[in-house]
Amino acid sequence: MEKEPVRVLVTGAAGQIGYALVPMIARGVMLGPDQPVILHMLDIPPAAEALNGVKMELVDAAFPLLKGVVATTDVVEACTGVNIAVMVGGFPRKEGMERKDVMSKNVSIYKSQASALEKQAAANCKVLVVANPANTNALILKEFAPSIPEKNITCLTRLDHNRALGQISERLNVQVSDVKNVIIWGNHSSTQYPDVNHATVKTPAGEKHVRELVKDDAWLNAEFITTVQQRGAAIIKARKLSSALSAASSACDHIRDWVLGTPEGTWVSMGVYSDGSYNVPAGLIYSFPVTCQNGEWKIVQGLSIDEFSRKKLDLTADELSEEKALAYSCLT
Repeated sequence: MEKEPVRVLVTGAAGQIGYALVPMIARGVMLGPDQPVILHMLDIPPAAEALNGVKMELVDAAFPLLKGVVATTDVVEACTGVNIAVMVGGFPRKEGMERKDVMSKNVSIYKSQASALEKQAAANCKVLVVANPANTNALILKEFAPSIPEKNITCLTRLDHNRALGQISERLNVQVSDVKNVIIWGNHSSTQYPDVNHATVKTPAGEKHVRELVKDDAWLNAEFITTVQQRGAAIIKARKLSSALSAASSACDHIRDWVLGTPEGTWVSMGVYSDGSYNVPAGLIYSFPVTCQNGEWKIVQGLSIDEFSRKKLDLTADELSEEKALAYSCLT
């Protein structure tokens, strides 16, 4: 018997990431090859015509799993009955803009979307914030949707996680699927800490630690970290546009693992509401290593943190605390 369709909201759906993401969802990349979906696409009124064009293409692609499309500029209609919300829409920082200006624009966007989700979304709706500043946008959303459980509001650091896997796989000339358990700690910004201290690679001689195989701590503690931290900027330089297909793909990975579970012995990175684990201040949306089972994530506990890592974890937490204060100052 065919499963009931899941309603998936994508905001900013006429934009670059949205355009890459909606066909992936319609093809079953996000929720599996046997899960029908109904897509809810939201964008701002100036993008209404482009949004309708995306809807036309979704119809033209004749996706077997796609059971309906709602394309709208009305936030209430977009949020009604959704089970999963992927928040891609946001206000991008433009040249000459102060951080506070960007923050204030995003605070007002996420405030209105939070109240619509709270009132209209299905019970137990899972939320993934992609738009930057992702961690703090997610925190604002949590603040203004108090009835959505805090464990259901997350932000995307899986893109950084996947970038870290990709760098290790290129360096060692191994399949990316054989590398696991890197960690992205903290903010989805250039202060994030890509950590390989617990990462392993599957080799013919069994699992080996990444550090043991790379045999170059200087690279792992410097160039590797900055490459992952600044990969987004490198892609903008190369494409003259920001990363879209990799962001869309990692958003699918994030939701798929959250809903369907992580493989045994593997963790992934998700921006989640901090409970004070690893001495990270509670009350921040911070990226941690997590495992997922039965639709719930759980922070991996008991990993050793050396002095080098401790400083990096604290640095990115400090930035998030500053962002939080800035966002809250926009509310007054």
